[in-house]
Amino acid sequence: MTTIEKLNGVVNSLTKTKDITSVAVVSKGGLLIVSNVKSDHAQTFAAMAATMFISAETATTEIGGWTPDRVVVESDDCKLITVTADPKSLLVVMTEANVNLGIVLHDMKVAADEVNDILS
Repeated sequence: MTTIEKLNGVVNSLTKTKDITSVAVVSKGGLLIVSNVKSDHAQTFAAMAATMFISAETATTEIGGWTPDRVVVESDDCKLITVTADPKSLLVVMTEANVNLGIVLHDMKVAADEVNDILS
């Protein structure tokens, strides 16, 4: 099984979590690695999610000397959650607005660990 096939397996597994609508593995540089995003804008989605996370990471490192575990963006319609998967990649999910955040964060942690294992 190739690395991309393994990563697609992680994406497919994570989409089974209730209320997760989109999943992507992206490089910290903003390149889309794999996703289930059904849009012509999947690469833009990946780039913006990475930019958002790296910006938060830079700000918190400069101000407090720490790095974020996750970045969560909330709206009335959805949540966008980005976590580090390994030193060079991020796991990004989009959920329904009323999602159980604890379950999603737990499932993302498991998936991020799998991505780390695959990419290391």
